[in-house]
Amino acid sequence: MKHGLSYRLIFLTVLAGTTSCTSLNITNYYHKHRYTLDGMEQVYQKAYQARHFSIEFTDRAFDHVSLEFDTDTLTYIYEFAVGERRMQDTIVKYGYDTAAINNLITNMQSMECTWINNLDYYANETRHSLIYISLWPKAFNLPFVNKKYYILTYFSQPQYFDAEGNLMTGRRLRRIRKINGETFRKINAKVCYTISAQFR
Repeated sequence: MKHGLSYRLIFLTVLAGTTSCTSLNITNYYHKHRYTLDGMEQVYQKAYQARHFSIEFTDRAFDHVSLEFDTDTLTYIYEFAVGERRMQDTIVKYGYDTAAINNLITNMQSMECTWINNLDYYANETRHSLIYISLWPKAFNLPFVNKKYYILTYFSQPQYFDAEGNLMTGRRLRRIRKINGETFRKINAKVCYTISAQFR
């Protein structure tokens, strides 16, 4: 029994240590894949300014994608198998940039990105927007550990942070800013991250 208990304690200790290290690796992941991730943000931002939309992968294999198109009157949501002909027809039908959306889908697959969208937030009673990217890399999800998503937020202007790197509401650093109920931490002046049980 002693040996069994010892092995379990060792296993749990190693697992806890690995989880902690994995949680911290999102910053390294961003820097390693910065060219692709920043490129996704730039392509999405430009395409979104022309016509509002979001992209979501609906399966773990990243084989099925949901496109949400916002028109002046209604929001349309379609799900496709990646590469399906009718997906291209639908993108054209609603007047979206097929090259931009196809580029985003390809890079989202390569980055194991589940969702990309534009979110509004308010600062000093002024509305601002940010690009919200949810990542679900297999490398960050271990056996026996609850499923977690790694969220990146891209701001259009530099943000304020406290000494621990927490995203703050303003220059006076009086209050931590939360987005969708989550606390975000600094990667650089305009990019932050959090770890969440929800991808959106």
